[in-house]
Amino acid sequence: MSEIIEVKDLVLIYSDGTKAVDDISFNVKEGEFFGFLGPNGAGKSTTIKILTTLLQKTSGSATVAGHNLDTDAAEIREIIGVQSQDTTVDGDLTGRENIILQGHFQQMESSKLKDRVEELLKLVGLEEAADRRARNYSGGMKKRLDLATALVHRPKLLFLDEPTTSWIRNLEFRFGAT
Repeated sequence: MSEIIEVKDLVLIYSDGTKAVDDISFNVKEGEFFGFLGPNGAGKSTTIKILTTLLQKTSGSATVAGHNLDTDAAEIREIIGVQSQDTTVDGDLTGRENIILQGHFQQMESSKLKDRVEELLKLVGLEEAADRRARNYSGGMKKRLDLATALVHRPKLLFLDEPTTSWIRNLEFRFGAT
């Protein structure tokens, strides 16, 4: 199996001198589940933000699916899905509209998007609540909707930041033709 993530000597130092990521190196093989474990403030979320192109590293090197973090950010964003610690759903939109919006951000064809939205609503158990405003969802429902938006474009690689803080620890992922 090939490496889908390669990180070597990664460092991030904030402008105030705080070293948030301190010279870490690791590889993740394609098809592998990989988890960061560590105390609060260890740099786990910061590392994810670097690998998902939200933060720029101070030094070191990294590739995601063969794409260089420094030069190929747009290509990386096309092939990843990200669920942050905090949900990023728009409370003014319905669950269905949130997924559609993310599909449009991913430049998905409308014909494929409609079917994908229905598939994801079923996967995350939000079929009955799909047309309600997301602001009225419970915290767990918002987290499930957030996951659906991260999966809408069938990412090659999925980043979950703090996935065990809610219902996701109980989700059974089924891989194959979806």
